[in-house]
Amino acid sequence: MTLRDDLEAIADEHDFSGALTVSRDGRRLVELTRGLADRANERPITLETRFGVASVVKGLTALTVVSLIESGDLAFDTPIRSLIADRLPLVDPAVTIEQLLAHTSGIGDYLDEDALDDIDDYVMGIPVHQLAGPQDYLAILDGYPQRSAPGASFAYNNGGYVLLSIVAELATGRSYYDLVQERVLEPAGMGDTAFERSDRLPPGAALGYLEDGRTNVLHLPVRGAGDGGAYTTVRDLESLWQALFAGRIVPPAVVERMVEPRNRSTDGRRYGLGFWLGSERATVILEGMDAGVSCWTAFDPPTGVTYVVVSNTSSGAWPLATHLDQQLATLGSD
Repeated sequence: MTLRDDLEAIADEHDFSGALTVSRDGRRLVELTRGLADRANERPITLETRFGVASVVKGLTALTVVSLIESGDLAFDTPIRSLIADRLPLVDPAVTIEQLLAHTSGIGDYLDEDALDDIDDYVMGIPVHQLAGPQDYLAILDGYPQRSAPGASFAYNNGGYVLLSIVAELATGRSYYDLVQERVLEPAGMGDTAFERSDRLPPGAALGYLEDGRTNVLHLPVRGAGDGGAYTTVRDLESLWQALFAGRIVPPAVVERMVEPRNRSTDGRRYGLGFWLGSERATVILEGMDAGVSCWTAFDPPTGVTYVVVSNTSSGAWPLATHLDQQLATLGSD
């Protein structure tokens, strides 16, 4: 059986709704689409469909912040409290930009994924329509005590990346969305990527669906911030990897710093600054999961293989992404 045969069988077995591409050195090996972007109107998913990608956005945020460090607007050792003052009084004064990027800040998290049984059951602490920009999130970031000393340990933290988007705005006096557009999306050629409002999605965007068939519109902020919420396409995610490792977003030496392994999670994977790394291989990974959203995209430098799996269901991307991750060595030798 071919790789495409394997992937089609997995897609059938798990009733996959989404899009997938696999390429090597810029040449497409496999393209696959299944399911509906809008079930009520029977609009099919295509390779041009724009999907929510949840925490894949953390990579965009990290690149934006590191670009601001390169331009002198911020520094890796900038204390967060020097910018946010007393707006989040429980954040330790010693917490820095670099610690937020590396998930070692130790701050309390508004969205503790370890405490979630089913992502489809999660609801925000305030009405989601009130969350339309990074600084709107201050209302839900406050009130969480520091969990550990800054820099002491790795703990994946969504709130830390929202805080990075707030810090970017405070340091520059500009919109986080504009900063991401100018410093990441434009140099990466990601023309179909944006932080769309969930109550005003553009034509071609996929609605996200929960297990019971409802959309996710009541479960997610109306507009994302530094930890998630952008909509993009498989082509744009491929372009991101190409631009990143060509040095078109930040210089190659800075990319190397961002993908240098710093910490290891409980499942064995490693983490740099904004990017997951394979447990053993040099694979660089971005992943995201939320109610009605799942995405896993990776670039494997030793083989030149890039793959993107994105779904408009909460866990639809995982079976296909897991198979591709296991096949990386083979894909590089075909």
